[in-house]
Amino acid sequence: MSTSVLVINCGSSSIKYALVSERREDRIFGLAENLGSPEARIKGITTGGQELELSIPNADHEKALETILERLSHHNPQAIGHRVVHGGTLTKAELLTPEIIERIREATPLAPLHNPAHLVGIDATMRLFPHLPQIAVFDTAFHQTMPSHAYRYALPKFLYTMHNVRRYGFHGTSHAYVSERGSQLAGSFKQGGWLTAHLGNGSSTCAIWNGQSVDTSMGLTPLEGVVMGTRSGDVDPSIHSFLASNLGWDIYKIDKMLNSQSGLLGLSDLSNDMRTLIEAADEGNEDAALAIEVFCYRLAKSLAALSCGLPRIDGLFFTGGIGENSALIREKTLAYLPHFGFNLSKENNNALKRGTEGRIDAGTGPQIWVVPTDEEGRIAKETEHVVATLEHATTKKSEAETEVA
Repeated sequence: MSTSVLVINCGSSSIKYALVSERREDRIFGLAENLGSPEARIKGITTGGQELELSIPNADHEKALETILERLSHHNPQAIGHRVVHGGTLTKAELLTPEIIERIREATPLAPLHNPAHLVGIDATMRLFPHLPQIAVFDTAFHQTMPSHAYRYALPKFLYTMHNVRRYGFHGTSHAYVSERGSQLAGSFKQGGWLTAHLGNGSSTCAIWNGQSVDTSMGLTPLEGVVMGTRSGDVDPSIHSFLASNLGWDIYKIDKMLNSQSGLLGLSDLSNDMRTLIEAADEGNEDAALAIEVFCYRLAKSLAALSCGLPRIDGLFFTGGIGENSALIREKTLAYLPHFGFNLSKENNNALKRGTEGRIDAGTGPQIWVVPTDEEGRIAKETEHVVATLEHATTKKSEAETEVA
């Protein structure tokens, strides 16, 4: 590989990684999972598309990263890009300095399940590879262009000014990539009004005008918004007091229920996997059928609401595991939006699956596209941009000092 960026996404007991180069087909990627347990292992795809499975019993994050980097060392990555879920009010990718790391730490109350794991990975890679530039790319950064009327909650002002309680939005790298790629395919690069639907175990929608996010479905945390695999999405805020008063549940139990036991799983009482639910619904399972219907209705409702942020709607992009692969979900969702003028081609829609991109409308009305996301590619691109900007600044400074001398 001529140039490459190592992309790291650390979870509490796992690490996703990808070595991203100019050609997507050359990409090396994988997952270190079950860290800290005897079952810890690395699974992935290596050079030439070969499968990799490597046991690393009881390995922690640092040992796993060391193993991953050792296997990739001969590819000589030029930089490391870290996916960080919550950047608070940081508006762009940043070089990891003590100040930026502290700001990530300060945002931990806003993403208590994610940011601590990211910090573990950052700490380990900075110890292991102090010579490489390391960049933080934030899920929240893309949405920092939202106007205040979109990101403020109708709560007492001090909660915003003193405690940063506001809507931040997530899946920013996906929405940014898909809207950029999709508008390019549509012949209007970063122009016009587009809706994006990132659908998977975690799902969110976004309204984008001239390449910038103007509203999104997720809020202070990734729990707000549409129905997801195990997350409830929008519910009446008083459900907390109802469950506490009537069932005696504490805040931790309620939070776990809303994040881990709700969504498709809670509705169906069967699974959070859309493929399983579609099969079950076809076999007559009414709970599975209801879960699918609620998912599509709430998704359509969210897209309709976000359209308020757009002067006009040029089209809609579907992405994510469900958005890219389920023709049924795309069709059902659009059926709830007849007044928007979408004209789905059933033939085109049914033909698109398994990571292929293409247009699925019938040629009239707002365009409808399926655009496979590439969050790792977007993180690598933003990492490269920060590194190039820093190198340019260093060169300019050196030239200026030479002239003075």
